[in-house]
Amino acid sequence: MVLGFSIALIVFSLLLMLLVLMHKGKGGGLSDMFGGGMQSSVGGSSVAERNLDRITVVIGLAWFACIIALGILMKVNN
Repeated sequence: MVLGFSIALIVFSLLLMLLVLMHKGKGGGLSDMFGGGMQSSVGGSSVAERNLDRITVVIGLAWFACIIALGILMKVNN
C-alpha cells in the first residue's frame, strides 16, 4: 500500500511540475526574466488556460491527499 502511494506521489509530483510550467506568466515575476514577458496578452484568460488551472488544482489536491495517506500509513505501520 505504501509503495502504491509512493509511486502515485512521484507521478503526481511530475505532473504538477509540468502543469505549473505550462502556465503562462501573469507579468512582473520570474517568468518575465526568462522571456515570458515578450508575449502579448489578449486580455482575460482563454478556455484552455482556465482548464489548465482546473487540472492543476485537481492534481495538486491528489498530490496533497497522497502525502496525507502516506503519513497516516507510515504512522500506523510503526
